[in-house]
Amino acid sequence: MTRMTMDIEVVTGDGWMREKASKGIFWLWGDAMYRFRHWVTGLWIVILLSMAFFAVQAPDLFKDNGFTPKGSESDAGMLALEEKLDIPITNYVLVYSSDSLDLTSPEAVTTILDSLAPVQQLPYVTDIAINPSARIAGQEHIQSVNVSLRLSTDEALDKYKEIKAGIAAPQGMKVDITGGAPILHDMQVATKKDIVKAEIIGLPIALLVLLLIFGTVLGALLPLVVGVASVTTTLGITYFIAQNYSLSNFLPNMVTMLGLAVGIDYALFMVSRFREELDRKRDVREAVAMTCQTAGRSIFFSGVAVLIGLLGMLFIELNIFRTLCLGGVLVVSLSVIIANTLLLSLMAIFGQSINRFNVIPARWKKRPASHLWGRIAYWVMKRPVLLVVLMSGILVTFMLPIGDMKLGLPSAGMLPPSYESRHGDDLLTQAYDAREMNPIQIYLETEEEVWTETSIRELSAYADKLAELDGAQEIKSMLTALDGVPLEQVTAMLGREEAREKLQEAKLAKDHSSLMIVIPNQDPEGKETERLVEQIRQLDTGGMQALVTGGPAYRLDMLGRINDRIPVVVGFVMVATYFVLLAAFRSVLLPLKAVLMNVLSLGASIGIVVAVFQKGIMADVLHITSTGYVDATLPIIIFCVVFGISMDYEVFLLSRIAEEYENTGNNEASTAEGLKKTGSLITSAAFILIVVVGSFIFTDIQIIKALGLGLSLAVLLDATLIRVIVVPALMKLLGKANWWAPRWMRRKPRELRRV
Repeated sequence: MTRMTMDIEVVTGDGWMREKASKGIFWLWGDAMYRFRHWVTGLWIVILLSMAFFAVQAPDLFKDNGFTPKGSESDAGMLALEEKLDIPITNYVLVYSSDSLDLTSPEAVTTILDSLAPVQQLPYVTDIAINPSARIAGQEHIQSVNVSLRLSTDEALDKYKEIKAGIAAPQGMKVDITGGAPILHDMQVATKKDIVKAEIIGLPIALLVLLLIFGTVLGALLPLVVGVASVTTTLGITYFIAQNYSLSNFLPNMVTMLGLAVGIDYALFMVSRFREELDRKRDVREAVAMTCQTAGRSIFFSGVAVLIGLLGMLFIELNIFRTLCLGGVLVVSLSVIIANTLLLSLMAIFGQSINRFNVIPARWKKRPASHLWGRIAYWVMKRPVLLVVLMSGILVTFMLPIGDMKLGLPSAGMLPPSYESRHGDDLLTQAYDAREMNPIQIYLETEEEVWTETSIRELSAYADKLAELDGAQEIKSMLTALDGVPLEQVTAMLGREEAREKLQEAKLAKDHSSLMIVIPNQDPEGKETERLVEQIRQLDTGGMQALVTGGPAYRLDMLGRINDRIPVVVGFVMVATYFVLLAAFRSVLLPLKAVLMNVLSLGASIGIVVAVFQKGIMADVLHITSTGYVDATLPIIIFCVVFGISMDYEVFLLSRIAEEYENTGNNEASTAEGLKKTGSLITSAAFILIVVVGSFIFTDIQIIKALGLGLSLAVLLDATLIRVIVVPALMKLLGKANWWAPRWMRRKPRELRRV
């Protein structure tokens, strides 16, 4: 939010008047937007109408949850099981329940399987079978069926309606469909509902605030136009990208949240500056150019700060981060572009008419400006040490839950219980042993065929090593499927064709490939099971090749990719932001202080997210289902998204303070004046962002709810405790050190002269 080209202050007998020191590239751009205002507006109308057609269709194309660690050992193992042993990686799970029937009885099982005859006839259905996992006692009213598909996840999602049409619950039963593809289907439905719900909640409140700020209908509507245009254009572009690349289904929510928040905020600053220039009796052409030279330049640097944070997600090799980075970069870039093209052109067309259609009585506008913000700044600067210690203590207290943070994999728990896939998953968890539902799977490839004596001995020796591991409760393999046949007799038994066919049908062995299943004795998502996966990967496999996969291995590989890159992500975002602010402020300490203050507010917001989503504090009030863990992707997403956005207001404040300091050379007076001149506008902008982003707290998908909560909290803390108290206090404590920089970096002092 930096104004790189400053005004020259000229003292006259009548007071201060402003002159431009130079007409830079932003001035020239604004002037061009005025001259070609009708062409630019017309072009954007065509673009928006075209993009709107594709934007509506875009969410249906986002079919990847984005959490698969592609290229990892677990991913390679799952692909090998599918290719070599014909184990389908795509399943629908049908969960039956009844208020009065025992669904484990032979009669009930037969009735359920007979009812699925239409599904069995579908050409891509390879098998329908009762779930063999160990059951929890007392849950006989729940039964589940695995429907194996010869389809990719995307294809299985496309066939959802066709499969669902063939499923009918027998009399006295209910059925819920869950599994990977059904969960993705429900998330697509939730995404569309969430966008509409957030817009219904956020946009009317934002419009009301804008009406109160500007007092005119046109002034209030223009920021909404920029926000909606940014979202529409971005979703339209991603429609074409999704034709060739797999994108996460979280993208529409991210684009809508960021586009509305950033687009409205940027336009708010632009429209405010334009009206200010008109009040100075400038003609419309000059007012548009000056607005671009000042506010346009400011939002450009603001956009760069936000983009730095978003680009940090590229360092983690998971598709959800790549997708959210893509959506975020597109919508923020377009917000800056639209504000500096379409918005400037519209303001050029409307001119003085932007002040028409008043909704605020004229007598209210004539009240003198309040000096509240200046008084607050001086009050804070009288007791800086006390307030810095107190506020830091409050923020650190909010951060404490991070120490107990437990990370988990995204699952059906991301959805509310009202969704069918979530309800079915809850019933599965209630009726079946989670350890058997999520075992460790090991794909093994032998040099000779698995039926030979050499391969059998290798497999047996490896199974014995697995059994010796502390965390292993049970080992299942082709050997255990032979009902305890002594090892010396196994080779002879497997010499018979029917024995080999039996193992191939059970998906346990074929040619050179074999599957071993390890049932852990602890929670499959616990630390003990993570250590078990690591121990298995360290075992000597002899002459065999081994790939460890399954739910626990996927979880470990995913967390590993995140944890290994956290230092790189954090370091990149903080260092890059520091140098951008260093170039903007020409001060060594101001950028460092801004970055550290942002870390405090960000850490506090993540701590609160952990308290709500993991510990369940105030979860009922916010309509949140506490899962006992925090989604593993959330800390990074919140850090990258929030860091740049919550930096905006502090940068805007410090820019104005720096401008005042160049005029006066008085540190305390500059701080008070900067807060006074930016207080109302920044507070209004922050409130709008909190409303727009906070509306996503009341949507359905847990990750988006958490991101909405984290972002709105960070902005709230930044716009209150940080900006109003901590920044003025630190400005007072550091004094002239705030403005120190090496001689080669300093700006030439602005010339103050008397006329």
